[in-house]
Amino acid sequence: MANGFITFGSFNNLSKLSDIAAVCWARILEAVPQSRLLLKARQLEEAAVQEDIRKRFVALGIDRDRIVLKKIMPDRLQHLGAYQEIDIALDPFPYAGTTTSVEALWMGVPVLTLSGERFGSRAGESILKNIGLNGWIADTPDDYVKKAKTFAADLPGLTALRANLRGELLASPVCDAVRFAGNLEGAFRGMWREWCANVGA
Repeated sequence: MANGFITFGSFNNLSKLSDIAAVCWARILEAVPQSRLLLKARQLEEAAVQEDIRKRFVALGIDRDRIVLKKIMPDRLQHLGAYQEIDIALDPFPYAGTTTSVEALWMGVPVLTLSGERFGSRAGESILKNIGLNGWIADTPDDYVKKAKTFAADLPGLTALRANLRGELLASPVCDAVRFAGNLEGAFRGMWREWCANVGA
């Protein structure tokens, strides 16, 4: 609201920015007038990499001024503080973010993800389901673009969601270490019993 435009963003490693994800992100920028895309990654220390990223989006019809690039920040607090410059985080695909997704949610930034078929492409879906944000999980690339446009247009809803995200994350299974450890112990015990039963047979 302070900027007068929506800022989408991703702090993922640039190796996760697949061609199909870049196309979808460009479509989102086209669908949301005046919006920006903020990318922050270690690779952006290099001027040549910055230029390559801008050229990728220019080739997709996006003005280079709408792509905001940030270098990695060595200070942890500065890194987390940079999430305050993003309104909606875009999860890359087919290889989704994990740590960056939880960081974004911790800092009150909702994450839009695309459901995949393999482990590496379902991390975002798993995290969002565990905090009750099923509506932020897209089924197809077209749905991904549609959801981004819809959420960007609902500033009151976005503001309300952002205000409660950290609390919802803390109260979810994502942050329940005791529950996770208990489930893992149960899985190990089950595997051990199955192995013992098969050896005895």
